[in-house]
Amino acid sequence: MAFDTKLMEILACPVCKGKLDYNKEQQELICKFDRLAYAIEKDIPVLLENEARRITADDA
Repeated sequence: MAFDTKLMEILACPVCKGKLDYNKEQQELICKFDRLAYAIEKDIPVLLENEARRITADDA
């Protein structure tokens, strides 16, 4: 799934309200500031902090 530009402008990290980047390979939305990766399941972003995956600086 490729998110359209308008949707990516609307989506924000639920923790810091910052910009999310789309990782097409892993089907995740990445918050580089909080170092969290939010899964995309069945084309729906799961923007819940307690379900996000912590990432390292190298991953981001």
